[in-house]
Amino acid sequence: MSKLRQTPSQTVGPFFAYALTPEQYGYDFASIAGGVLAEGDVPGERIRIEGRVLDGKGDVVPDAMIEIWQADGQGRYAHPADPRGSNIAFKGFGRVGTGTDPESRFIFDTIKPGPVDGQQAPHINVIVFMRGLLLHAYTRIYFSDEAEANARDPVLASVPAERRRTLIAIRDEKSDGAIYRLDIHMQGPSETVFFDV
Repeated sequence: MSKLRQTPSQTVGPFFAYALTPEQYGYDFASIAGGVLAEGDVPGERIRIEGRVLDGKGDVVPDAMIEIWQADGQGRYAHPADPRGSNIAFKGFGRVGTGTDPESRFIFDTIKPGPVDGQQAPHINVIVFMRGLLLHAYTRIYFSDEAEANARDPVLASVPAERRRTLIAIRDEKSDGAIYRLDIHMQGPSETVFFDV
């Protein structure tokens, strides 16, 4: 009888273009979410979030997928479990792949979220999918112009002070609109803080 050996591991995906972000990549299927979360008459400050996903060498990952979920401008989630009532005009969920942007960026046009519960600073929940990851990675985006609220946030306070910068999107003061930029570093000296859920 021959000795059985472990089979080699395989990289999973990415399957994002066809299955999860088809419209973005030109397939004739409807996506359940895209990069525009705020359309029509949704109250709140219109913002844009831009960034790239970088690997351990600092190279751009051209085929990652980012999902976000956030509260509306009043801090309410579009979810029946939110006791303050759901804002049905704002879904709060977005999904984009980085493969169609010339700079391999993720871009979301949305509303700046309000504080959720009087303790948490305005933030956006983020999930990163990419080749080589068997499990997706969870992180958050906070805002550079919310320093006072950031200082009170219990989740941000649980992160070592020297690593908090990896979660804070910087507002581009030169831009006409409200644009925040944050790159997600999967590994390396600037590795983004990821959370266990």
